[in-house]
Amino acid sequence: MDNSFKIGVCQMMVGEQKETNLSRARSMIKEAAAHGSRLIILPEMFNCPYSSHLFPLFAEDSNGESVRMLSESARSEGIYLVGGSIPEREEGQVYNTSFVFGPGGDLLAKHRKIHLFDVDLPDGLSFRESNTLGCGSNITVLKTEICTLGIAICYDLRFPELSRLMALQGAELFVFPAAFNMNTGPAHWELLLRTRAVDNQVFIAGAAPARDVNASYISYGNSTVVDPWGSIISRAEENETIVYADINLGLIGEIRESLPLLKHRREDLYNLTAL
Repeated sequence: MDNSFKIGVCQMMVGEQKETNLSRARSMIKEAAAHGSRLIILPEMFNCPYSSHLFPLFAEDSNGESVRMLSESARSEGIYLVGGSIPEREEGQVYNTSFVFGPGGDLLAKHRKIHLFDVDLPDGLSFRESNTLGCGSNITVLKTEICTLGIAICYDLRFPELSRLMALQGAELFVFPAAFNMNTGPAHWELLLRTRAVDNQVFIAGAAPARDVNASYISYGNSTVVDPWGSIISRAEENETIVYADINLGLIGEIRESLPLLKHRREDLYNLTAL
């Protein structure tokens, strides 16, 4: 397993035409790979506007055109690819799903969003993912040649138990495709990413869509990569761009040695286990 590698986080603009979204994602993947990224990450719902009533209309099965594009892109560029997320349909149910591919184009894992975003925010924004989406039930951690990844989606970030379980299962880099909005983003996006990194002493990459002020749901953007000390390595603003970061896995061991949080847990008093 390599000790260091480059990642590329594609903060892409998502529009109302799936074909255009897929073409733009493919172009950004190619660009990020040309810049030396061995792991490339797309944002949440990269093929579909973030609107609950549109999820069923854009949904496709695990052999749909979006998934085929991701597989071909990973194989063609010889990279690991976290395909943000898409609306996935299976047996009549739609899920918010992230597909992860290896350099050979093989499907390594998929994560279905566990926690659904059903909220009534102070600014008047009301959102009900459960109206059209089912929830996942698996913690997603996978070992690759470059590192061990923990994959979760957006609202999953707010639940520290999930992140801790991923860390206990060996995840070194958490990947969170996400679409925080203009209320929650400025308040909590950076705070949560840095907190989860510090709590678990891991790297975190948060991948968001670019901000479209004309959309019904406006993404905060600000895709961010954080190191195990909680320092921001790289960060976008609101526009479409690719964020690059060098990941040095040796930093995890150094920080855990000097500040051994995970070793100091009082498992005689409390414990956390996956069911």
